[in-house]
Amino acid sequence: MTMLGYARADGRKGVRNYLVVAYLVECAHHVARAIATPFEADGVQLIGFPGCYPNAYAQRMMEALCTHPNVGGVLVVSLGCEQFNRPRLLEVIEASGRPCSLVGIQKTGGTRSTIAAGRAWVEDALAALRRQPRVPMGLAELVIGSECGGSDATSGLTANPAIGIASDLLVDAGGSAIFEELGELFGCEQHMAARARSPGLAEEIKLAMARATRHYAALDQSSFGGGNITGGLSTIEEKSIGAYAKSGTRPIAGLLRPGIQPPAPGLYLMDMVPDQPTKWGFANINDNATIVEMIACGAQVILFSTGRGSVVGSAIAPVIKIAANPEMYRRMAEDMDVDAGRILEQRASLPEVGAEIFQLIQAVAGGAPTKSEALGHQEFILGYKSFAPLGPSCLPV
Repeated sequence: MTMLGYARADGRKGVRNYLVVAYLVECAHHVARAIATPFEADGVQLIGFPGCYPNAYAQRMMEALCTHPNVGGVLVVSLGCEQFNRPRLLEVIEASGRPCSLVGIQKTGGTRSTIAAGRAWVEDALAALRRQPRVPMGLAELVIGSECGGSDATSGLTANPAIGIASDLLVDAGGSAIFEELGELFGCEQHMAARARSPGLAEEIKLAMARATRHYAALDQSSFGGGNITGGLSTIEEKSIGAYAKSGTRPIAGLLRPGIQPPAPGLYLMDMVPDQPTKWGFANINDNATIVEMIACGAQVILFSTGRGSVVGSAIAPVIKIAANPEMYRRMAEDMDVDAGRILEQRASLPEVGAEIFQLIQAVAGGAPTKSEALGHQEFILGYKSFAPLGPSCLPV
C-alpha cells in the first residue's frame, strides 16, 4: 500500500501535518482554545500543560510533542508569569525547522488582543503548511502505540491479540511498536523478561514492574475499575493477560520512558510509572494520559482496543478504535474502526482481523481519517510526573 508522509528535518516522517496551539499554564487555556477553535477543520489542535510550577517531565513532554513528526507548526500561548521554560521550548521548536511563535497574554494586552494576534498568526502558518509536499513513506518509518480502554471479558480474546498480530507484522516489516500499561501487566513480569533481547534488559523490566507494584500499592489502586468488573473481568491479573496480548510475540528490544524515541526498529515497553515517591496522584489518570506519552515517544498512530465502548481519540496522532465486543460494536459502529468481535461469532479469524488492523494502519498513515478523527475527538491530558534516567541496558545500542 502506498503511503505518503511529511518529511521533517530530523529524518522522521509524519502521517499528518497538524498545526498545534500549545498553552503553558491553565490560566492561558481559554485564550488558547479560543485561538484554535475556528480552525479545527483545518487541522489545528490544542494541547497544553496546566501547571504553574515547573517540571522536567512536562518540559520534556512538551518539547517532544511540539516536534512530533505529525506536527507541522506550533503557536505557544503563555500567560507570562508561569515558570515553564518558554525560551527553551521555543529554541527546541525553532531548531526543528518548524514555524513557531509565542503570544504572551500579559504583554499582548489581555484576552481579546491575544486571541486576535494568535488567530492572525495561525492563518498565515496554515497557508504555509498547505504548500508542504508529501513524500513516499515506508513501513520501517512507522511507530505505533497500543492502548486498552474500557476493557471487558472479550478484550483479551479478540481485540488485544489481534493488535498483537498487527504489531508483529509491523515489527517484521522493520517498523516499531510500543506497548505499556505497567499497571495492567502484573503477573506477566517473567514472560516479558523472557522476551527481552538481553539479560540486562530483562532485569530492567523486572525492576520496572517491581516499582509499579510499589507505586500502585502506595496509591491503594490498580488499573482495574468498576467498568471492568461489570464487563466480566474478575481480577487485575485476568485483565493483565489481555493487556499483555497487545504486545504480540516478537522480542522486546528496549524499555522506554515517556518522551524517549525508539533508537532502532522493534518492539518496546514504555514504563510510565514515576520512579520517585508518589507526589502527584495516579500514575495513569486516564487512558489519554498514556496515549499522549506514547505519542511523545514518536508514535504516529495509536491502536486502541475497547470492550465496553470508549469513544476517545487524541490530539496529534490518529487513533484506530478496535471493538472487542460484537454487541457493543453494533451499538457504537460510528465510533469504531474495526469489529474484532467477529472472532467470537466466527465471522472472521484472529489472523484475519490482525491483518485487517495492519492494513488499516497503512491506510490511516496514508491519510485516511479514523472514526475518532472524523468525529472531532482531540483529547489531551498532561500532568506532573518525575523520572530517573534510564539504565544502561534499557535501550539497544
